[in-house]
Formats: sequence, C-alpha cells, structure tokens
Amino acid sequence: MSQEITKEQIAAFDADFSAQRANRVAMNAVTNNGLLASAIRREAVEQDVHEYSISLEQGEICNQKQSGRCWMFAALNTLRYQVMKKYNLKTFELSQAYLFFWDKLEKSNYFLESILDTLDEPANGRLVSYLLMAPVNDGGQWDMLCNLIEKYGVVPKTAYPESKASSGSREMDMTLTEKLREDACILRKLHKEGKGLDELRARKTRMLGEIYRLLCICLGEPPKTFTFEYRDKDNNFHREEGLTPKSFFEKYVGVDLSDYVSLINAPTEDKPYGRSYTVQYLGNVKEGNAVRYLNLPIEELKKAAIAQMKDGQPVWFGCDVGKYSERDSGIMDLDIRGLEDLLDTRFTMTKAERLDYGQSLMTHAMVFQGVNLDENGKPNRWRVENSWGKEPGKDGYYLMTDRWFDEYMYQVVVNKKYLTAEQIAAYEAEPIALEPWDPMGSLAVVR
Repeated sequence: MSQEITKEQIAAFDADFSAQRANRVAMNAVTNNGLLASAIRREAVEQDVHEYSISLEQGEICNQKQSGRCWMFAALNTLRYQVMKKYNLKTFELSQAYLFFWDKLEKSNYFLESILDTLDEPANGRLVSYLLMAPVNDGGQWDMLCNLIEKYGVVPKTAYPESKASSGSREMDMTLTEKLREDACILRKLHKEGKGLDELRARKTRMLGEIYRLLCICLGEPPKTFTFEYRDKDNNFHREEGLTPKSFFEKYVGVDLSDYVSLINAPTEDKPYGRSYTVQYLGNVKEGNAVRYLNLPIEELKKAAIAQMKDGQPVWFGCDVGKYSERDSGIMDLDIRGLEDLLDTRFTMTKAERLDYGQSLMTHAMVFQGVNLDENGKPNRWRVENSWGKEPGKDGYYLMTDRWFDEYMYQVVVNKKYLTAEQIAAYEAEPIALEPWDPMGSLAVVR
C-alpha cells in the first residue's frame, strides 16, 4: 500500500462522503452552528433535573474570572462554608487573591530550587524542559493549598480584595515566567562558571526579592493585621480588631487540614489500587508536605464523598470538566452531545486508555454540595458548586451524572474518618513517586 495520500484515495473518500445524505445534513449543521452546539441532545437537557435528595446550602457563587485559580476557589469554598455556619452568615468569601500572592512567591522559590537540583541535567533534556514549561502557572492541588494556609493563614476578601492581575492573571504570569526563566538561565550559567551552591542560593534570594516586588505591584501588599467586620443573618453587627491571617484561620475557620486526604481514581496498570502516590517536582511550599494521593476504585470515592455530605460537609474534587460538558446548562453528562451520531463515528477508549494516551486528565476543581440518591441509596446525579459566576448552569451550579463521575472524575478530598483503617494505613505508607509528567501530576487550572 502507498505511504502517501493519492488522488485515487481522495476520489474514493469524496464518493463515500457524497453517497450519504446524513453527511450533508451534518455538514450544514456544523458549518453554520459549530460542532459541539450541533450535537447537543435535547433529551439529556430535559432529563437532567437540578434537584437532589441531599443538598447543602452555600453562599453566593464566586467567580475566578480570567484566572486559573479553580483549585483555590474550590478549597476556600469548602472552608467559607464552615465560617458561614459557625457565625450565622448569609454569604461570605475568603480572599483568594491573598493565597494567590503567596502561592506565586512560593512557586517561584520551588521552581528555582528545582533548577538548583537539576544543574547538571541538560537544558534541552526532558526534565529541565518540563520545569521550564510553566514555572508559576495558576493551577494547584489540595495539598498545595493546605501548605499555604498552614504557613500564611487566610483573610476575608474584604481584607485583601481582588485586583486586575488576580482576576485576569495572564499578563502577570507571562512576566513572572519570563523573569524566572531568565533567573534559571543565570543560575545555570553561574554553576558552569564554578560558583558554589551557597553563592547560588544567595543569588536566588535576591531573585525572590525581585519576584516579591513584582507581586506587590501587581496584586498589592498582603496584610499583616486587619479588622474583621460583618453582620449576621439576624442583622447583628460584629467587629474584631488586630487579627492576623493565622489567628483568623484558627478562630473563624478552625478546620484541622491534616484530617483531610486526597483520594484518586487512576485505573491504569502502573498504579495499583490501595497504594499511595506522590509526584516528583510537584509542589509550592518547599518545606511543606508533598502532594499525596491514595488510589482507590471509583465506588470508594463516591462512598466517602456521600458520607461526608450526609454529615453536612461539602467535598472538594478534581475532574476533566471539558469532556461531555455543556457550559450554559451546566450539565456534565456522557449523553449531553450526540457526537457519535452526528459524525457517524465511535469513541471507544476506556478511562485508563484516555489517561495513558493523553486524552484526559484532571483540569478543574469544584465542590460537591449535594447528591441525589435513588430508592436503593445509589447516586444518579451530583450537585456541583462551580466558581465561574452565576450565569453558567443553574445559578452557578452544575449537574454531574453518576455515569460522568465514573469516566471523568479523578480526585475527591475527604476527612479520613470516612476511610477504613486499612485505607488510612495505605495512604500513610511510603508513597510511590510518579514522574513529573504523569497525568496524576496535572494541576487544576481551567479558567
């Protein structure tokens, strides 16, 4: 058979296309309306009802705008829930911009330390090329958020509001990335000149001082102390002065973050269930806890998430939000689009195959605020709090079908009290270190 595409082959392709009336109908629909819009199935929209047997009440929907801080918004949404319940608030927000500031600074240090750790690796090798690809992108993981809070605390949004650069981070990220790549180049040159590690770290400190200055210019100086003022649902006014970010977290949030663990579902051959995993060169706070996961069958993730919501607590999770998802209606359903019928083709990869071949990975973090259980106590749809404002979905909430959960859910964070003793022991065992580019090293970063 010929290696190239021949005129005869093209003629045969054309004849096959023209012979089917459905191809013409599909072509007209897609060229005028777009591929995904043409494939939406009305039946799915009608069947996916935003009602749930377990439904938690949250404050007003948040909006990460043009930034990749979904992981941070989702985590702070689970924490603000505690503050609202404890202090009888109608709505409330913790400052995402505050932790964003410290995350950028810590990621800069983590990146430069990774460069120092790989000085003898070739600049065009896979590892250094990977490190240089995105030194300080907006994405993150649950454990990275915990590291930030344990070191820097949290503040109300009123104490450190949004800025142009936090709500639309692209320009700042481009500038920081250029500066950090330049810094990496300088450190590697100094190493080639024979400079010692102490001298390189001294230079790194000066580099971080410059990053700090850039962050202050873009985001504003982070507060050291502040006053917290609010009105509760009964219209009573409250004020407390002289709070620090750490004292505010301890008093007003009061959650022991060490009680929470990340469960993943990665059904690939290289990741046996019942084992803990970490990822090389994935982190932000250098001295903080490493990212750690426990890999379990998908039904175990559901079981733990449902148990936590039954106890009145929301659940942070990570998924591949762009797959079989309709933004306007807020529906995540394998049947939301009839692409296979429209295109007369089939998509047959399994979840494991999609991970192995780069077709899917975790891209976005959100919060479960409810689930609908059928007469047998089995879930059939999940209530999802997103961070894209009120417009998408039903007042900002998405609906995830249970079949979608099976295929595109990758991670939930739950209190370890919902795990068995055997699962806790597996989580706490020495983790298997995955390569930096493993799909389980992906960061929730969708804007």
